[in-house]
Amino acid sequence: MSQDLAPGMLVRHPNEPDWGTGQVQSVIGDRITVNFQHRGKVLINGARITLVILGDEGGGAKA
Repeated sequence: MSQDLAPGMLVRHPNEPDWGTGQVQSVIGDRITVNFQHRGKVLINGARITLVILGDEGGGAKA
């Protein structure tokens, strides 16, 4: 299942909201490496988990 993800995109894990915003590091087939704010780097199986793609706001905190 392709999610049309590319390195640099901002995402959230649908089942792990505490991980915060993640930035896609790489996409190789169904293997997606994401660096999350509060979890660090995680390898996601894109065939099992559909990441939530964030818009331009990125969901980050604003000062």
